[in-house]
Amino acid sequence: MVLVKLTNEPPTGLRMNMLQSYLNAPICEPAFFEKIDEGKDVVWERLLFGLCFFHALAQERRKFGPQGFNIPYGFNESDLLISVRQLQMFINEYAEVPYDAIRYMAGELTDDWDRRCLSTILSDFYNPQVAEIPKHKLSPSGVYYVPPKGTYDEYVEFIKNLPLTQHPEVFGMHENVDISKDLQATRLLFDSILLTMGSTTVEGGDTDKKLNDIANDILSKLPNNFNLEEAMKTYPTQYNESMNTVLVQEMERFNKLMTVIRTSLQNVIKAIKGLVVMNVELEALTNSLMIGKQPEMWIKQSYPSLKSLGSYYNDLLERIKFLRTWYDVGKPPVYWISGFYFTQAFLTGVKQNFARKYTIPIDLLTFEFQVLKVTKSEIGPNDGAYISGLFLDGARWNQETCLLDEQYSKILYDSIPIIWVKPVKTNELNTQGTYECPVYKTSERRGVLSTTGHSTNFVMPVYLPTNQQAQHWIKRGVALLCQLDD
Repeated sequence: MVLVKLTNEPPTGLRMNMLQSYLNAPICEPAFFEKIDEGKDVVWERLLFGLCFFHALAQERRKFGPQGFNIPYGFNESDLLISVRQLQMFINEYAEVPYDAIRYMAGELTDDWDRRCLSTILSDFYNPQVAEIPKHKLSPSGVYYVPPKGTYDEYVEFIKNLPLTQHPEVFGMHENVDISKDLQATRLLFDSILLTMGSTTVEGGDTDKKLNDIANDILSKLPNNFNLEEAMKTYPTQYNESMNTVLVQEMERFNKLMTVIRTSLQNVIKAIKGLVVMNVELEALTNSLMIGKQPEMWIKQSYPSLKSLGSYYNDLLERIKFLRTWYDVGKPPVYWISGFYFTQAFLTGVKQNFARKYTIPIDLLTFEFQVLKVTKSEIGPNDGAYISGLFLDGARWNQETCLLDEQYSKILYDSIPIIWVKPVKTNELNTQGTYECPVYKTSERRGVLSTTGHSTNFVMPVYLPTNQQAQHWIKRGVALLCQLDD
């Protein structure tokens, strides 16, 4: 017996997505398309067009990777089907269109920031302007708009005349996003090629010598583990200084990582000499070393990172140096936030210091943020902390206006100056005129969903001043990253 598995992939492009929606049931059925109360047909047809456009937009936005959505959801035909039926039901049963009800989304979205993004996009298509204004623009350029009232066949013909390819502006995104998309596709291609190489011999087949050289080179640069006993004496647990505990805990975490790296490389060298058995884990480690990827054995004990092996190791050495300098010299005036293994512990420590200093319950505190005009500082603030090491993805920071601004062409990331992270009471926080910008540990943005509703890749929201509507930056997928991929 032969089993055949059939899959139905969504078509590529806004036009083909829209066309498929209109050619499929129930929209293509006259009994359904015309099943609308008298006088409501114009609103129904315009909002239906907006809904199908939104569905196509959500499908196509996934190709932009994390800037599109943190998690690439399915958004299949079943989602569209139930939404179409609900839209018709609400229009027929209510005298006025209940926009809040039809904008409600539930179920599939598991990431809060994706939910915010999709809600923002949906509000562009489910609103009175779409239902009432003739030829309402669906993109800033006006290339896409709601067609005049017509028959079902006229709507299909209108869709067939839409552009075959689409510019990023229809998604509310900057043109640089096309470069990011192409880079992701290229990276995926080369990663796949490297995986097929496996342990292919190099340099005349002298793989063992190459592995031995790589392992010895890494080991020669790896510092000794931190002396935790001395660290706890120098930086004891104090009620008024939570940073002492943060430092010691960070040292402990990096000690575990350095021990894994040191032990695994020593075992590789022994295995090459025939002193120990080359087991499955060691073989996977050697394959990763040969193709310049982070070994899975290290990743399990490591902080999140998408860097190649060389860049990852240099980054690790910089993090260790950051902690070593902190231990030798004392608290830094500016904290390199990208250098922490567990960033949330540092942020909690900042809040604890403030809460204990002013006798305020820590549950009543949140952070406010001020981006300074400097990249270095010799003195720290009296309250809160100065942090550095963040990169803007999807926008840039305008040093002159101290506001979020559009990216320069072909410049994908922008380093942001020192940010003053200051604890304040939640009821005193003023977010007017700001964009709530999520901070992620890596450009992948997604991680394991935690009990807070955020992914393990998420660090905190930073409120950045802007003279644009927050929705503008939400659709652009603007975020702050603790590290780049290379």
